[in-house]
Amino acid sequence: MTTETEIDDPTESRLASGKPSTGGVDKSRLRVRRMFSSIARRYDLLNHLLSLNIDRSWRRYTTRAVPPVPGEPILDCCTGTADLALEYDRAGQGRSPIVGADFCREMLVHGRAKIEAGRASDRVVLIEGDAERLPVPSDAFAVVCVAFGLRNVQDTVRGIDELIRAAQPGGTVAILEFSRPRGRILGRIYLAFFRHVLPRIGQALAPNADSAYDYLPRSVLQFPDGQEMLDLLGSRGLIELHQQPLTAGIATLYVGRKPGAQARKP
Repeated sequence: MTTETEIDDPTESRLASGKPSTGGVDKSRLRVRRMFSSIARRYDLLNHLLSLNIDRSWRRYTTRAVPPVPGEPILDCCTGTADLALEYDRAGQGRSPIVGADFCREMLVHGRAKIEAGRASDRVVLIEGDAERLPVPSDAFAVVCVAFGLRNVQDTVRGIDELIRAAQPGGTVAILEFSRPRGRILGRIYLAFFRHVLPRIGQALAPNADSAYDYLPRSVLQFPDGQEMLDLLGSRGLIELHQQPLTAGIATLYVGRKPGAQARKP
């Protein structure tokens, strides 16, 4: 695992027990739900501001790399305010039904407002549900995706297993998540910004008692990425795995297929 001071240190294996270590980060359901509830009103603004709007391009890339299959359903887990769900609706030109699931009601309230504003309520449905116990049927979705949410799930392995359970045999699982740039110079600049600057900006613009923007860098730095994430996904049964670092590795898209029927062409 990376240390507090050096981003290029070798990563220690966290897969021996089947569950990546949280490194002391409090990811209890109560804490995470309360934290996102407290910042829900300014969540979108801060996401776009702190990423210089690059997060929008990451989601668009995801919908191109894992395109919707016309008529086939899509599940967006940890949907938050439904940014990725709506991006998939645009990419599929409204031809695929989309379900977004999240356990934070306040985030869903803002997501529903955006869906109604975009006149997509007949195509994008949001439901309240825990990522470790998704209230959806098994083997149901052609694409199961999650953007910047898996690292917030208390039991990472169980969250991955739920993504796979919900996918159709032959369906695709796509995970877009923050990662750590590996370049020595960029890595150190990124780490310094992530640990010291971002939390102050976030707390100033969205004051909250749970230090949400201090939690963000800690949760990213303690979460598996790169080959370690691919190994974890493979150990849970996904095949044809690959990763695509984005913006010099600040984020990474991980894609795998659920074994079974042949994947359908979009």
